[in-house]
Amino acid sequence: MIRIGIVGGAGYTAGELLRILLRHPEAHIQFIHSKSHANQLVSVVHQDLVGEADLRFSEDIRSDIDVLFLCMGHGASKTFLAENDIHDRIKIIDLSRDFRLADTAENFVYGLPEWKKSEIVKAHHIANPGCFATAMQLALLPLAAEGLLKEDVHLQGITGSTGAGQRPTATTHFSWRNNNVSLYKTLRHQHMTEVNQSVRILQSDYRGHLHFIPMRGNFTRGILVSAYSHLDISQAQLEELYHDYYISAAFTHICSENIHLKQVVNTNKALLYIEKIDDQVVVVSAIDNLLKGASGQAVQNMNLIFELEEKMGLELKGSYF
Repeated sequence: MIRIGIVGGAGYTAGELLRILLRHPEAHIQFIHSKSHANQLVSVVHQDLVGEADLRFSEDIRSDIDVLFLCMGHGASKTFLAENDIHDRIKIIDLSRDFRLADTAENFVYGLPEWKKSEIVKAHHIANPGCFATAMQLALLPLAAEGLLKEDVHLQGITGSTGAGQRPTATTHFSWRNNNVSLYKTLRHQHMTEVNQSVRILQSDYRGHLHFIPMRGNFTRGILVSAYSHLDISQAQLEELYHDYYISAAFTHICSENIHLKQVVNTNKALLYIEKIDDQVVVVSAIDNLLKGASGQAVQNMNLIFELEEKMGLELKGSYF
């Protein structure tokens, strides 16, 4: 049994993590830390857990754990680890962006299983990828791995309101978000640093640019990304390339028909659709931002580093309607 601690237990990613771990056959939650909700029942915050768990938020950081999940805001994980003496034997999975880049990674392995599985299984510390970054990388990595990217790549993606976190803001409350779509962080989204880094590790001679336009959607969860660029490759070659690259991937699937969000929401799946249109290759990628884009992928990484079956506890069933 894997003994688990969670820090930053009141947010969306921690809530998703709890829902998965409470049903995971090899997981035992030792503590859920939250300064703002200390001693309260977890179900007061994560109300869908009423009747499923009598856990309370804790002020203490216990040491009798095997793995620590960090579900805090960006910048807080680095501060937390500097201020707390976490025993060397405890594995860490961080869901923030604090350790995702090479210049800040320290001893963290980038936790994208479709690319880094052989390193993850030997890792002690994991930097879980960002949600948009996961969707974009799954769309582009097979092309970069074969050195096929030559020109600029144009990407567009839309995400649900949970991607902005639990704290209400001017652009996340219902009356603004409902029946509305808008752009944000145009060509400046923070996840592009991850994607650029990965593409250039796999294809060091790539001299093009990745241009990303993110959008806020009027729905709760899910990410749909499209990417296109000029490539001299046939449809048949594309399909063979992507099928071969993801042949052993536990959750990533190549679809023969165009995809949509209802196929992935409330699951840990990533779906890809690839199409050659005239001289352009178009790749569509869909994930649930809170699962494959965050907590589900974190548990997938936990399974790998503890030598469990990769899908354990993650065969989640979405609802089509």
